[in-house]
Amino acid sequence: MPCLFLMHPKPNLFLGKSRIGNIVHPNKHVIRPLSSDNAPSPMVTEFISKQCWKSLKAHLQSASPITLLQQLLDSKTDPDLTLRYFKWSEKEFNLSHSLELGCKLLHSLAYAKRYSKMRSFLHGFVKNENSISVSSIFHAISISGESFCANSIIADMLVLAYVENMKVRLGFEAFKRAGDYGFKLSVVSCNPLLSALVKDDKIGDVEYVYKEMIRRRIEVNVISFNIVINGFCKVGKLNKASDVIQDMKACGVLPNVITYNTLIGGYCKKGRIGKMYKADAILKEMVANEVRPNEITFNILIDGFCKDDNLSAAMKVFEEMQTQGLKPNVVTYNSLINGLCSEGRLDEAIGLLDEMLGLGLKPNIVTYNELINGFCKRGKMKEATDLFDDILEKGIGPTVVTYNTLIDAFCKDGRMKEAFAMRESMVERGICPNVTTYNCLIAGLCREGKITVVRKLINEMLTKGLKVDVITYNILVGALCKERESRKASRLLDEMIKRGLRPNHVTFNTLMDGYCREGNLRAALNVRTQMEKEGMRANVVTYNVLIKGLCKKGKLEDANGLLNEMLEKGLIPNRTTYEIVKEEMVDKGFVPDIEGHLYSISGR
Repeated sequence: MPCLFLMHPKPNLFLGKSRIGNIVHPNKHVIRPLSSDNAPSPMVTEFISKQCWKSLKAHLQSASPITLLQQLLDSKTDPDLTLRYFKWSEKEFNLSHSLELGCKLLHSLAYAKRYSKMRSFLHGFVKNENSISVSSIFHAISISGESFCANSIIADMLVLAYVENMKVRLGFEAFKRAGDYGFKLSVVSCNPLLSALVKDDKIGDVEYVYKEMIRRRIEVNVISFNIVINGFCKVGKLNKASDVIQDMKACGVLPNVITYNTLIGGYCKKGRIGKMYKADAILKEMVANEVRPNEITFNILIDGFCKDDNLSAAMKVFEEMQTQGLKPNVVTYNSLINGLCSEGRLDEAIGLLDEMLGLGLKPNIVTYNELINGFCKRGKMKEATDLFDDILEKGIGPTVVTYNTLIDAFCKDGRMKEAFAMRESMVERGICPNVTTYNCLIAGLCREGKITVVRKLINEMLTKGLKVDVITYNILVGALCKERESRKASRLLDEMIKRGLRPNHVTFNTLMDGYCREGNLRAALNVRTQMEKEGMRANVVTYNVLIKGLCKKGKLEDANGLLNEMLEKGLIPNRTTYEIVKEEMVDKGFVPDIEGHLYSISGR
């Protein structure tokens, strides 16, 4: 085992030839800092108590600052005084006391129940110390005191200090070391650690800490369970989240409204068929367990149904919310307005805006962004710009989302001059264009075939420190394919891979479509092979593109084979699939040989 030094001097510990222990005033009578029994003299403790640091420094002759600290600790002097001296001596003599002495001080503070001072001490230590390993700290804790309770308190506070100082990895390591030494931790440190790990998406570590807490018999509370449930929901592991609720019940901890809200939110965000049915079932379980839903519960459900394109169900929840005596807030109305705008029911959306105002609720920029987006999607640019002017008059600050929505709409409407003017407006207001802003403009320019201007815009974007993303490349690939330049588009695909960007289905499908339109089926099929090598399976759009490409080349049997392959893989044909089969096969006298699917095809 390596030797533990009593003192770790900093580089400027010695000044010239004069040692710290000999710094005394020449005309002062020397008083020895230690009494005959090697305990600090009463005068020394009085100096520390009254913070007479000059006097103490002048009389520190027969012992080093380290020796005095050791004596203060061994004699069980008031730990408040020892701590005061510890801090002063480090600052005054520019030294770092040993880890062992620091741990002994922590033990003395623990015995005296000076918990706030222990937390402050450890917070400062963790904040400023980067060279001492967690294992060394735990070794020092274990050899500096024999009290299991004191050791556990110090370990608990150490874990918390790491988390509070944003050193989550070290906090996690300290949690594991505490288990190795058998020190007992508490939810005071474990809950913040769980929260930090969830925030960092370290769900594997979250699960480890949670299981260890149960195994070590740390008293887990409802907050602990809720944090773990949130972590599982965040990464879509909803079955594991549900299992935690069963653990709660087994531990005699009752789920509360936050527990159920978190799980309901997890299902609403999952984006899976039947998700809202499950969310609604959890609501029923919640009510059956006599946990009263709150505004957040209803807002989560309303937003979930709106995003699931089930506006009628969202409206029913909205009505139920009011029946329960709960008042809808801005979040509630924003979800409903977004749902109405998505369905093109703009008059009703404006009606809800008026209802909000009538209730004294103040619409925020999210409200207006949704309405502006709704108008833009329906091509109602005058209404969109009028609403934009209205929010400026009301003093509501537009965001980058507001501007991007309008810029995108102008670009799609072929009004590039207005799009660029809107970009200048956002810059003047101190809002920096982001990658989405440039992607909208690049797409608009590509539609007009202005590739030279596109290059200039990309250079400008890079100059401003923004990086092109997958969407940027998809736009460029699409533009080149449209111009029957699929080989050049293919080179862009290679370029994006070299840049570390992962092409998505849109990238590959667009390139396949480009080759098919040029009649180069071999190249299109090669792109599919490349896509599958990248770990992406062909989707419905992939099959639609290739089936249509084969049909255009008169290879109907091959197209029929791909159609069968698609169905065998469990992919569900969409409207485009049926249109291709009807127009490119059935209408031309070719009846696809798909057993069990003929009725569906002919009936569409």
